[in-house]
Amino acid sequence: MSDTTSDTTPNDATLPDPDDVSDPEELTMAYDSPRSAAAEISVTSNGDFDETGEHNFNMDLKRSVPVGLGLSETHMTSHGFDSPTEGIVEAGPFQGERTQQRSGPVVLAEEPRSTAIEKLELVRKWSLNTYKCTRQILSEKLGRGSRTVDLELEAQIEILRDNKKKYEHILKLAQTLSSQLYQMVQTQRHLGDAFADLSLKSIELHEEFGYNADTQKLLAKNGETLLGAINFFISSVNTLVNKTIEDTLITVKQYETARIEYDAYRTDLEELNLGPRDATTMPKIEQSQQMFQMHKEKYDKMRGDVSVKLKFLEENKVKVLHNQLVLFHNAIAAYFAGNQKQLEQTLKQFHVKLKTPGVDAPSWLEEQ
Repeated sequence: MSDTTSDTTPNDATLPDPDDVSDPEELTMAYDSPRSAAAEISVTSNGDFDETGEHNFNMDLKRSVPVGLGLSETHMTSHGFDSPTEGIVEAGPFQGERTQQRSGPVVLAEEPRSTAIEKLELVRKWSLNTYKCTRQILSEKLGRGSRTVDLELEAQIEILRDNKKKYEHILKLAQTLSSQLYQMVQTQRHLGDAFADLSLKSIELHEEFGYNADTQKLLAKNGETLLGAINFFISSVNTLVNKTIEDTLITVKQYETARIEYDAYRTDLEELNLGPRDATTMPKIEQSQQMFQMHKEKYDKMRGDVSVKLKFLEENKVKVLHNQLVLFHNAIAAYFAGNQKQLEQTLKQFHVKLKTPGVDAPSWLEEQ
């Protein structure tokens, strides 16, 4: 009996001797079980598995694992005897008990969803408003649509734009004069230095060269004073044109945009009022009436703002240009009259900073 069994069973699994078995059930299970991997697992008399065999099997499996794969990276999956995956060893990082993830539609949070809806609503309103305004502009240019006109305000705006062009032309000419005067002053200064040098080297013409040197230096000095007055005039007019008037024109552009929106929604409301009034159109008419009223209030507000700014601009323009024109006239007159004291007094009157005068002794022309 022992020889036959040793040829057909593994080394570590031998059938029990009938004489040594105390429990007949254990002997019956040992002889009647099929020759499979499950038959090699011993069963005790009370029906529990013998943990010694499982421990030996695990130890043999760990020895067969490659050296590069740590024991912490493997785990065994135990299945029942009837499972088709019996004896399969899964390799991978051991993460303990795995929880099954539930599948299903992903629900977005309320806050990002509401933000996206608000953005879509803003885009929809902007697109609708742009369409209505574009249609209104095209209708006006083609002569098919009507536009709201404030004759008095439109005339003031037209005068302002025309005056701005004229002031810009004066500003450009004044800048050209300043550049040319600067070049002339530099030339006079260099000419005076040349005359002074020749007066020292020419004994026969010492006095003549000296007179011309003093004259050119005096003209250069007065030219610098006049240049300061002209540059101050340019700075003030530039502020008036490119800041004060430009700020008012920005408000005018906003007013014109509000006027186009007002006319666009007014035309839309008029078209709806001409159509039938039923349960379908009445909500649209009420909504159009609300939009029309909102843009009418905006148009009236912008018209009032433009009127106020035009009034203050006119007062500021008169005050600024009055002072600057008086300064420009007095400085030019004093310069070409050769009256240096009046020229300097004019600049002090308008708080124009002058260069520190030189320490050269006054020439004979200054003493006259």
